[in-house]
Amino acid sequence: MAHSFFGGVHPKGYKELSCQMPITPIYPKTVTICMSQHIGAPCKPLVSIGDRVTVGQKIGDGQGLCAPVHASVSGEVVRIGPRPAPTGTYVESIVIASDGKYTLCPDLQKRESIQGLSPEELISIIREAGITGMGGAGFPTSVKLSSGLGKVDTVLINGAECEPYITSDDRLMQEAPERILRGISVIKTILQPKRTVIGVENNKPQAIAALRQALQGEAELLPLRVRYPQGAEKQLIQAVTGRQVPPGGLPAAVGCAVFNVATCAAICDAVFEGLPLVRRAVTVTGKAIAKPCNLLAPIGTSFEDLVEAAGGFASQPYKIFVGGPMMGIAQHTLEASTIKGNNALTCYSEADRPASVLPYCIRCGKCVEACPMQLMPLFLHKAQVLRDLEALEAEHVMDCIECGSCAYGCPARIPLVQSFRTGKKLLRDAKAKEGKK
Repeated sequence: MAHSFFGGVHPKGYKELSCQMPITPIYPKTVTICMSQHIGAPCKPLVSIGDRVTVGQKIGDGQGLCAPVHASVSGEVVRIGPRPAPTGTYVESIVIASDGKYTLCPDLQKRESIQGLSPEELISIIREAGITGMGGAGFPTSVKLSSGLGKVDTVLINGAECEPYITSDDRLMQEAPERILRGISVIKTILQPKRTVIGVENNKPQAIAALRQALQGEAELLPLRVRYPQGAEKQLIQAVTGRQVPPGGLPAAVGCAVFNVATCAAICDAVFEGLPLVRRAVTVTGKAIAKPCNLLAPIGTSFEDLVEAAGGFASQPYKIFVGGPMMGIAQHTLEASTIKGNNALTCYSEADRPASVLPYCIRCGKCVEACPMQLMPLFLHKAQVLRDLEALEAEHVMDCIECGSCAYGCPARIPLVQSFRTGKKLLRDAKAKEGKK
């Protein structure tokens, strides 16, 4: 049975732009592999300029909370240094010129079965494959699995894809349900849950039908009402189980673990095909794009190459997001390249430019009504503007999931998400400064 969650909004989906387009491979001439594609310590390069690399070869790794990175094409390392990243910063990266052959690394090991492998061995395989959460969070999957051992009774598979415009997960569920389910079987072997549920919003009937046909008892399939942010981890847990993750808590606190459908497919590739996370489905869409589509892009494909593969711009873009318009990050250059958590490139045209007649808060309360975390966005914004750190902490700014529901409904078009990201940074910087004293 599907439950409800507090708040949320119903933005227009615009998924019809790309939802009928199959996932099509793209073959870039160069890729730029960012050394920081996950939450945690960045990787350090393991190769040098002039080295020859093959697909799946590990080219970066680190200690602690870290996920290694791998070459997504075969060819030659031509540059190592800071390059534009989707986060808007410059990050240490490895640039590889493709030889067009896509030669696989000879060390990759296929498996017909996981019988006889312990949970720890499977987690090690997933870690070495560099798998992170592919719904956008970027948390190393091996760490999530390790921390859930003995604590999780319910595994949730996130197929909601509630963000407007994005259809890459929808197409993946339609085209490769078997890969998703094989990945789920690995997760179940590791965590031994009592219940496994795949949650998919009702606006994806073809994906639901494809999964239902392939299920074979591997998991429950639960169609969900269309409501943003249904796919946010805590909201999905509440919608599926009725449980509420406490403020500041993790899903394991209520016996749950959540994995995106693309993450499950990547686990399948790693465990059974021996292939690390070197490619992913990316939706390229928006009114400014000539031919919205879904691409199978090697990790490190430039945004410029993605746009070119989608037929270029139909009109001058007003704004470009990596991700969707609700939680995406606006880009200042197309030189940035895809990382593991990027599921879309959304390009707005001038027709999408919002207009604000009164760009001031009028205390209407729409942001409070929409917030799925039951926060008070108007007070959070005021605290950030005043740089009031005590108020930011008292209003629980760190619990904000940056879903954008508040900004969507704001009649003044105040950039609330950006405001809260700034507030979080102010708090983190202040605490870091205190720690150095």
